[in-house]
Amino acid sequence: MIWCTKYRRKVLDASIQERLHPLICAKQTELDFSVCTSEMMQDHVHLIIENNPKVPVTRTVGLLKGYTSKMLREEFPHLKSRLPTLWTRSKFISSVGSVTLEVVKRYIEDQKNV
Repeated sequence: MIWCTKYRRKVLDASIQERLHPLICAKQTELDFSVCTSEMMQDHVHLIIENNPKVPVTRTVGLLKGYTSKMLREEFPHLKSRLPTLWTRSKFISSVGSVTLEVVKRYIEDQKNV
């Protein structure tokens, strides 16, 4: 899954990226998913998860975006002045059954070099 900052603003600096990953991982048990890999760029997040098939992925990503937005905006107050909300309302979600997990992981890692 992928989601972006509002207006694709490059606000996810190194300290925010460093904090974002543990925030996502902290919700794994509660939301019944596990993180396979993640990459944060300055304006978007790539996340590969294994999700409980009984829980809609859209619900999982919606709750993750809401929780991380709230926490990051509290911990990094400058985000409140730069954006009305941290994340856009949109997201991209796809299953990776048509290719291997390694191919997807390599693609995501390569995005940092683009």
